[in-house]
Amino acid sequence: MTSRATAPTSLVIRRATAADIDSCANICYQAFATINAEHNFPPDFPSSDVARHVLSSMFVHLRFFCVVAELAGKVVGSNCLDERDSIAGVGPITVDPSAQDVGAGRRLMAAVMERAAERRFAGVRLVQAAFHNRSMSLYAKLGFDIREPLAVMQGTAIRKTPAGYSVRPAKSSDLDACAALCLRVHGHHRSGEMTEAMEQGTAVVAEQNGQVTAYASIIGFFGHAVAENNEGLQALIGAAEEFAGPGFLLPTRNTQLFRWCLHHGLRVVEPMTLMSFGLYNEPAGAFLPSINF
Repeated sequence: MTSRATAPTSLVIRRATAADIDSCANICYQAFATINAEHNFPPDFPSSDVARHVLSSMFVHLRFFCVVAELAGKVVGSNCLDERDSIAGVGPITVDPSAQDVGAGRRLMAAVMERAAERRFAGVRLVQAAFHNRSMSLYAKLGFDIREPLAVMQGTAIRKTPAGYSVRPAKSSDLDACAALCLRVHGHHRSGEMTEAMEQGTAVVAEQNGQVTAYASIIGFFGHAVAENNEGLQALIGAAEEFAGPGFLLPTRNTQLFRWCLHHGLRVVEPMTLMSFGLYNEPAGAFLPSINF
């Protein structure tokens, strides 16, 4: 496919294939490492191997729509749209640092936004590095609204849960309860993502008085969590043996939970921003977004 947005005639947007994984992984690693280093933050992807693992899982996934940008026949960037649920998530979007200012980023975004419109998604979300002024401006121009300031949190496992809570691995029989909880808090569910997390063994639930009051696909960069209240999230965070990837994303407007994390030794790694296009309901509970949304 080719985006209809204007750009150099040698710039082409097409569907990604497995053959693009290695080149896109190297670009992804270099792009994030470059911009983060310019602002004295650690890279989101510590190596090209980690980027390769992430992108390979998306490029071959039947419910991810991934595209690459080619300039004069050379791959210079990629972007993906998570289509597993009724709200779509964008990213990671990366452009080769040597191929900036030719419109590749805008064209890659236009391609996934066209796809989201074609598939009639109720809304589209993304998370961007708050210090990256250019990407924030691009997304705002494309119609995305800033919804939440976020902090990536990392540190030593807390190993403490609030009284009256228990945390255990999620089972397939918990899926309906998790969906209902997400629906109450966000107005939509993320059962597609949770089903895969349960199959991979990363999903957990927190119970109080025998009822599921919080759940997480994983406490980490690529996972999300939903809870009736902050105690439910404290149970999930406190029970986690580690915080996967660079850390988990915490909405800093939730000052009570933010202070709780700081008082328990967790640190801020970097600031990020949750942005939305289309349907967005102000959350009616506590939550942690994933890097996709």
